[in-house]
Amino acid sequence: MPLRIRHISKSYGGKAVLRDFSMELPENGRAGILGRSGGGKTTLLQIIAGITPADSGEIERPEGRVSYVFQEYRLLPWLTAEDNITETTGCGKALARELLTAMELEKEFRSYPDDLSGGMKQRLSIARALACPSRLILLDEPFKGLDPGLRERVIAKVDEYCAERTVILVTHDRVECEMLRCGFIYELDENG
Repeated sequence: MPLRIRHISKSYGGKAVLRDFSMELPENGRAGILGRSGGGKTTLLQIIAGITPADSGEIERPEGRVSYVFQEYRLLPWLTAEDNITETTGCGKALARELLTAMELEKEFRSYPDDLSGGMKQRLSIARALACPSRLILLDEPFKGLDPGLRERVIAKVDEYCAERTVILVTHDRVECEMLRCGFIYELDENG
């Protein structure tokens, strides 16, 4: 099912964050959302995910769960890296370990989030989102803070694992959109 967003608007305290925004992605399409801080990018993802209601407009999205890589890690500190994936997505240990290995975390299966660096936590968050059985994956600055070589390898793995998914990437870096092969680019600004 395609993703259709029609005339979405959202304001906070009288300030428009999104104003009459529309986009359409075909099934398995990919879009990059660019813009300055405060331009409504994260709000748009939250509206698509159903976390935040829009003030007006309509959304049609693929049925079922939505995978989401938030800007914050949102990891459960009492669970190991492997269990952060299996317990939250319902996937088996084999897939969790495969994804952790793909994210270059093969030595961290039994590590707890507090024992991981920021970049490791970010890659664990990506692995968890990839493990979630969903047709739609939302990525909110998921590659922020990764060194260039690692970023390229991680993006290549995300590209591989998202072959049969609709993907929306929020980023400040147009190169990341190109590396993830986003066929559609939208630019938001502080005026929505």
